[in-house]
Amino acid sequence: MSTTKKIVTLALFMAIHVIFNTFYIPVTDSLRITFSFLIMMSISAIFDFKTAVLYGLIEDLVAFIVYPSGSFFIGYTLAAGLSMAIYSFFLYKKVTIKNIIFARTSVSIINNILLNSIFNTILLSKGFTYYILLSIPKNLILLPLEILLFIIVWRSLEPLFIKAGLIKKSS
Repeated sequence: MSTTKKIVTLALFMAIHVIFNTFYIPVTDSLRITFSFLIMMSISAIFDFKTAVLYGLIEDLVAFIVYPSGSFFIGYTLAAGLSMAIYSFFLYKKVTIKNIIFARTSVSIINNILLNSIFNTILLSKGFTYYILLSIPKNLILLPLEILLFIIVWRSLEPLFIKAGLIKKSS
């Protein structure tokens, strides 16, 4: 893929991603349901590890600048990069149902449950136990739905990605 095509594709994904970040379903003051994971997983399946991680870091900063919600905290930016690293490890050039399950489950446990509970404890007024006890049920309930949603989205978009030359048929 040419550098120009890569940059344009990433910019389009970033624009969609920032828009996805503005729409969410609030669960509590510190928990919300979003669909931005669909973009993150797609990018990690299409682009190499380094590009995916860099995208995650930059997108988090751009999203905060365009649509700030709360105080800026570098931990969330680093967690976005970590999410992309995990997704890329499992999905780059090997999108299978097993890898989708491993990728989404890993991000849910490491980032959504553990890191976000730690970050919320640092930034907000309640203790770690409060945030983790809220996060575990939400993530356990959403996990199968998110996996199924990504499988449906990926299978729908995969032919378009192939036609655009973003991925090969073997993926």
